[in-house]
Amino acid sequence: MARATRQNIIRRSMRTVMLHNRYLRLGTIGALICAALAGPALAGSGGSLPWEGPLEQIQQSITGPVAGYIALAAVAIAGGMLIFGGELNDFARRLMYVVLVAGILLGATTIVGLFGSTGASIGGSFVAEQPANPPSNPVGGGEWRHG
Repeated sequence: MARATRQNIIRRSMRTVMLHNRYLRLGTIGALICAALAGPALAGSGGSLPWEGPLEQIQQSITGPVAGYIALAAVAIAGGMLIFGGELNDFARRLMYVVLVAGILLGATTIVGLFGSTGASIGGSFVAEQPANPPSNPVGGGEWRHG
């Protein structure tokens, strides 16, 4: 009787292993199918939300020339108040510091643009081309002599 029980246990364990292998295969195939079908969904672009248009307008307004004028006015007014407003209480002085810092931060893109750095350049960089065959120098000297 013990022998029949041992064979039953072996059969049950083999059946369990085969069932696990079957579920593993089905799960793997299902995951591969889901991954293959998810490509178009992941490649789709956004931009269809209703609040993106107004937010883009605000972004363009903040980073455009309006920001430079607002920042200039804020820095001038806050600086003038801090320099010439000797009788400011603590709250007003802190408020002027906040306005001054906000004006500087708002105008940071405009200020950086004044120095010629307006953003990243993506693509081919400008490289001055040297001639393939350097011109011959009849004198035999100069900068082309040694390459």
